[in-house]
Amino acid sequence: MKFSGKNVLVTGASRGIGAEIAKVLAGYGLKVWINYRSSATEADKIKEEIESNQGVAAVIKFDVSNEKEFIEGIKTILDSDGELSYLVNNAGITKDKLALRMSVEDFESVIKANLTSTFIGCREALKVMSKKRFGSVVNISSIVGESGNAGQVNYSASKGGVIAMTKSFALEGASRKIRFNCVTPGFIATDMTQHLKEEIKNAYISKIPLGRFGEPKEVAEAVAFLLSDHSSYITGETLRVNGGMLM
Repeated sequence: MKFSGKNVLVTGASRGIGAEIAKVLAGYGLKVWINYRSSATEADKIKEEIESNQGVAAVIKFDVSNEKEFIEGIKTILDSDGELSYLVNNAGITKDKLALRMSVEDFESVIKANLTSTFIGCREALKVMSKKRFGSVVNISSIVGESGNAGQVNYSASKGGVIAMTKSFALEGASRKIRFNCVTPGFIATDMTQHLKEEIKNAYISKIPLGRFGEPKEVAEAVAFLLSDHSSYITGETLRVNGGMLM
């Protein structure tokens, strides 16, 4: 994979899909900034793993839903490296329950953590990347942002918003040579899905044409492609990584 930039910030990169994205991008030669909010030990482990494989990484703590902290985090990166070439907005939360039982706080907290944080990241990336007229951003949405899902009104709204917002940023960034794209994972084998009961897992798998959950690395490789020079004529697109579950 060919990259013209030097570094990347991956939010929510201490575990799960974010951690795998960080490791894959480091493997392609980028310096990876591993963002975390509370999992310092896990973030340090990802950094150590990257460095043990001759990669370059740094750990950075901030809450992506806090505008001031996000801006300060990017400033730290700029002070260190002089640029930010790539951004992956991956951090997010869930607060699942049926809509009839969902409070406004349940709804708004997920919107803030998933959608507002992605807006802040995209906006700040557009500012700093405009100076060099180069950059690429990938936002991690979800299959439920396109299909909806019972018990996830807040999450599906936030992830659907990410898809639509990515297209608007792509239109605004195009004249500055900055690309914005989206990846929508389906059911991926992470800590979250591993705790599902077998009958629930099997019910989901029965709906996936490829007959299995995806691996975090399969999402990470899709992200790497959209960040890289190999996708230089792609912007405003949504790449589905779901085993054919939503065609």
